[in-house]
Amino acid sequence: MTPQRRRRGADRREQIIDQALASFADNGYHNSSIAEIATRCGLSQTGLLHYFPNKAALLAAVLEYRDRLDYDRLGMNRQLRGKDALQQLVQLVEHNMHVPGLVQLFTVVTSEAVTSDHPARAWVVDRYRILENYLAGALDGGVTDGTFRPDLDTRAVARQISAMMDGLQLQWLLDPEHVDMAALFRTYIDDLTTRLST
Repeated sequence: MTPQRRRRGADRREQIIDQALASFADNGYHNSSIAEIATRCGLSQTGLLHYFPNKAALLAAVLEYRDRLDYDRLGMNRQLRGKDALQQLVQLVEHNMHVPGLVQLFTVVTSEAVTSDHPARAWVVDRYRILENYLAGALDGGVTDGTFRPDLDTRAVARQISAMMDGLQLQWLLDPEHVDMAALFRTYIDDLTTRLST
């Protein structure tokens, strides 16, 4: 395969992922169809299935794309410690206000994935575990360097932070005119940092 054809194929895959992301965010996984996503891309259904063999594979590609964006933005390739990690979360939430489609996709898919047969269930469960491990490790680092209290249940605090992020995202999506997700989360993290500090 020539480099030009390979590039065209990669561009087409990216277009399909973008359109699938929009469809899953707007309609949910079960109410989105391969045919509708193919139409958005100017492809036949058979043409789309050349790139992704089924809707579950397409969802997996969309979620992998979303994870890459979040992990890069959160700096999960390096373990931040203590207050630095908490401030990085504030920056992530601030950024999320500029990508409502990604936030909506995450909220819709995680809500749908409470059913045991949803194809994204394993991704959602793993994502929460990864985030909990990352946050607990960051909080443990703050305990080790003496900036956070030694009596912390870092896993419980990590789950609370995650719940606050998800809850604010949902409220913001429902009422963006009245919910300043970034300001509320920043205040929460500032208060939490004060409570956790030695």
